[in-house]
Amino acid sequence: MNKNTNLTGQPIFAQILSMVKRGQIQTIARKQGTDRYYKKFTTYKHLVTMLYLAFEGCTSIREVTTGLLACSTKLFHIGMDYSPRRSTLSDANRNRDSSVFQAIYMRLYQNYSGFLSDSRLSKIDLKRLFIVDSTTISLFKAILKGAGRKPKDPSKQKGGIKAHTMINAYENVPCLIRYSAAAKHDHTFLKEINLPKGSFITFDKAYNDYLQYKRFTDNGVWFVTLQKENAIYQIVEEYDIPDNIDEGVIKDEAIYLSYQENGQENEIKLRRIAYWADDRQRLLIFISNNFELSADLIALIYKKRWQIETLFKQLKQNFPLKYFLGDNVNAIEIQIWVSLIANLLISVIKSRLKRNWSFSNMASIIRQHLMNYIDIYKFLNDPEKAWISIV
Repeated sequence: MNKNTNLTGQPIFAQILSMVKRGQIQTIARKQGTDRYYKKFTTYKHLVTMLYLAFEGCTSIREVTTGLLACSTKLFHIGMDYSPRRSTLSDANRNRDSSVFQAIYMRLYQNYSGFLSDSRLSKIDLKRLFIVDSTTISLFKAILKGAGRKPKDPSKQKGGIKAHTMINAYENVPCLIRYSAAAKHDHTFLKEINLPKGSFITFDKAYNDYLQYKRFTDNGVWFVTLQKENAIYQIVEEYDIPDNIDEGVIKDEAIYLSYQENGQENEIKLRRIAYWADDRQRLLIFISNNFELSADLIALIYKKRWQIETLFKQLKQNFPLKYFLGDNVNAIEIQIWVSLIANLLISVIKSRLKRNWSFSNMASIIRQHLMNYIDIYKFLNDPEKAWISIV
């Protein structure tokens, strides 16, 4: 009798969890004291339960607990000896500090960032390029202040949490994340960024902060962003535009940009590039503190911002970030961190496959077969062959 090598003794969920070292989680939990008041529902079991929610796309606590209860004969594979009660999960989401899930994410990022590099990125050594942006997740309760005006009808008042994110363009997963109320100004996030000398960073004009531009310049960090319409500047030199660069470059010049610091007028020397984006039928005005790269490469750096927009879309489409299990900030942050962990784990699996899959298709397959005994790598590398051998 032929033995089917596409089946395995571990469900797909257990194979994914094998990338999450339980000893590392226990060390993090011990340092942060997040298991101190819990007899059974440890940080690791909490993480596994929330990852089940993320992969399955559950929209309520009842879905999570009954789903795990239905898989009770397989729970030992995923390090669980029981299905938690709804009240247990709800209390843990409220009381266990979300920072422990942040620490878990950053540890996993350190473990696997080397698997996530994109070898296609070679121009201007984009290993050094970091992209910053934020995305707002609407909340159907005024837990955090939302952006925009306060509605007259209290029943229509919503909250919002803003995830300020930085990714390395070479890896395409978050390497720094901070949460704030949606109404908080974006530029405060730049103060938390410390990059090595020679790094590039790009962000949109919502992060406009001239003092941070000066700090980047003093530290040898190159930035590229859009100029604000009300910027006060003086042109000091106009550069010739070579014939061999992108024809979208209309103007390349050096300027002194004026700004206020401690009540005094100051200025910083920057580069100003006018670029016609034919695909958007729009004139873009870039500013940068880099005077060495060609003008079209400065435009290319800003164009790389699409990666972070794609990441936000990927997270919102594939993980349950419309329905939250708790009505408090801590529970919401835990769910977002766990979605980021799930996103990271799927990205690592995707990077190890020979076959090219879209992220959404992979996430869908994992969702459908999460507790099935299928070798995830053999199946995803050649699903047709796997199916024929089973039949």
